[in-house]
Amino acid sequence: MAKVEIYTRPMCGFCAKAKKLLDSKGVTYQEYDIWEEDGRQKEMQARVPGARTVPQILIDDKIIGGCDDLHALDARGGLNPLLGLPA
Repeated sequence: MAKVEIYTRPMCGFCAKAKKLLDSKGVTYQEYDIWEEDGRQKEMQARVPGARTVPQILIDDKIIGGCDDLHALDARGGLNPLLGLPA
């Protein structure tokens, strides 16, 4: 299965929506809280240049973007192949 990482913060509706989609697919992901974990926001900005909002999602180190990007990728059938799931 693919390595999925998601940068989040507490009380973020878009973060919850992105995680709900990943959860619905049975995907295991590593979550990084940019408010609670020292250095995570700077790390996110280094890995995703120009990122100012959360969530920021990476699959196998490929930048997917935010919640809307994740859902759009799924809607056009591109998410499952990246996750190693059947189409």
